[in-house]
Amino acid sequence: MSMIFPGMDPYLEDPSLWPGVHGRFIVHLADALSAKVLPRYVATIEERVYLEGADRSVRPDFVVRQAGPEAPAPVFPEVAEGGADAAVLLRDAPELIHERLVNILDLQAGRRVVAVIEVVSPSNKRKGAGRESYRLKQRDVLASDAHLMEIDLLRAGRHVLAFRKERIPPGRRYDSMTCVNRARDSRDLFELYPRLLPERLPRVRVPLADGDPDVVLDIQGVLDRTYETGHYRKIIDYTQPCVPPLRGHNFVWARNLIDQALSKDKPS
Repeated sequence: MSMIFPGMDPYLEDPSLWPGVHGRFIVHLADALSAKVLPRYVATIEERVYLEGADRSVRPDFVVRQAGPEAPAPVFPEVAEGGADAAVLLRDAPELIHERLVNILDLQAGRRVVAVIEVVSPSNKRKGAGRESYRLKQRDVLASDAHLMEIDLLRAGRHVLAFRKERIPPGRRYDSMTCVNRARDSRDLFELYPRLLPERLPRVRVPLADGDPDVVLDIQGVLDRTYETGHYRKIIDYTQPCVPPLRGHNFVWARNLIDQALSKDKPS
């Protein structure tokens, strides 16, 4: 089924959905690019792996409480007799995170990487190993002779793209951002494609090796394909609040679109 929203569907940002969305989006992005750049180039998928702390609260199967006069003897008398409060358990074992990105390889130059395409994840936009790993890769690409393209479809989290956010003109709002930095230009020059939620995601010029023309990547088309193959229209409960939440005019706009779509879905 087709998407309800004309651009990014904010419900896809839900932490329970995003890993699957990200994985499918990367695959469809690589396929769309390969179809345009073959036979000289090919778009491949690379995986970045890192450890990140995973703080999760765990509800215990039972709670040891101080025994009353007629209660049976406690299982752990040393805890109960001390009148200790029930503990909240915290699992803090490192979690192995796998993140995918796309490389465009020049097959005529020994599979040299000519462009790196990153799709930002929530872990990249918060303090921790995910952000550090993303920044490290970002610095490596910017110091190389490869182009860098970054796609951030997420409203939540801190800015992580290669350009400084404070350089955006005052009053220029956006909910998603795509950024292209060309290796053959000064590294301080960025091509930006800012979009608000009601807007279609952009068609972006992707640079290749010197002398070859750019190819156009339709990011909205990639997201549409991701949405359809993931059957997200059936998975998402659009009657529930969006996570992270929508506010103000975005909430009203989204609610109207959802109500119209759901009314059409009802059997006549």
